[in-house]
Amino acid sequence: MSMFMVVAVCAAFMGSCSALNNGLGLTPQMGWNSWNHFHCNINEELIKQTADAMVSTGLLQAGYEYLNLDDCWALSRDNKTNVIQPDPKSFPSGFKALADYVHGKGLKFGVYSDAGTKTCAGRPASLGYEEIDAQTYASWGVDYLKYDNCNAGKTKPEVRYPVMRDALNKTGRPIFFSMCEWGVDNPATWAPNVGNSWRTTGDINDSWGSMIGKADANAPLYTYAGPGGWNDPDMLEVGNGHMTTDEDMTHFSLWALMKAPLLVGCDITKMTSTTIFILTNKDVIAVSQDTLGKQGQRVKQSTTTKQEIWAMDMSDESKAVILLNRHDNETQAITVDFHEDLGWPAGTAAMPRDLWAQKNMTAVHSMFKSDGLAPHSVQMLRFFPQH
Repeated sequence: MSMFMVVAVCAAFMGSCSALNNGLGLTPQMGWNSWNHFHCNINEELIKQTADAMVSTGLLQAGYEYLNLDDCWALSRDNKTNVIQPDPKSFPSGFKALADYVHGKGLKFGVYSDAGTKTCAGRPASLGYEEIDAQTYASWGVDYLKYDNCNAGKTKPEVRYPVMRDALNKTGRPIFFSMCEWGVDNPATWAPNVGNSWRTTGDINDSWGSMIGKADANAPLYTYAGPGGWNDPDMLEVGNGHMTTDEDMTHFSLWALMKAPLLVGCDITKMTSTTIFILTNKDVIAVSQDTLGKQGQRVKQSTTTKQEIWAMDMSDESKAVILLNRHDNETQAITVDFHEDLGWPAGTAAMPRDLWAQKNMTAVHSMFKSDGLAPHSVQMLRFFPQH
């Protein structure tokens, strides 16, 4: 059903839509967002350079299609029309021209607003202006909206967020709706009818403790995710420099297996070859983008050894598996039992593929034991059952 047909049906029978119905997010979104690295230090030239780099570094080819501005782009509203105005010093060409530039690179263009009276950085927000803002975004050619939760008073997000959903629906333009209410009101239980993704945590920072804490908070919510709507433990910190390479690989592995949005948060004009390798690994991205759409889950955890096993069903009956050593200073081997941990019949044989080494391994029966895994590192595998 087209967006225009959806809007017509909703208007005829309900007056407004009770679901997003935009056909987007059938797999978790992939792209870039300005906040984690640049915060408010954004401008037109930076966005153009980022668009260029998304093409030249291979990110677009790997699947990263959204280029998203976060907070601090808006300055005011027009006194007569109330149309939101980008900061003319930072964005002198305006957002229609900037969106055209981004689209010309084969990318999609995203913006940020807030379901309150002001954004988190104190800029103009959308509460009470939902329809005019949605129509403005559509006229610019916006493809993605991140919608924050600051300065909202006492009104619950369950009330505020559907208003913007309906306003986006009315534009007739498919605009990905990324809800950012930080998990404060259990959005996984009600947001699947409102947004394409919903934040389940507070803001991430570039540290092992923050990253693994966000994974822990997001992990129990696996039953709520699926095609069209995803749990979001916040954006990627890969490449921002404060975690080790092993920790960045663990971060990316967990986000892929949890079907979290893969939104790059570093300066992609200055990525190292290692960062590019991590972010463009086709085998790991294939786990994220598998069309079965089942979020992976933690299937075994030892509080003594700090060993964990995570697993996810794939559409071809294989299983993606992460063997995670959370210990802070001990190297450890981890064993996965195909029956006990993966639910396969006893005695099952499977061919493992190491997704970071990008190589197939010799078939094994009943179980697989890793080599020693360094602290905070993973071995990410895909097991293909041998019938």
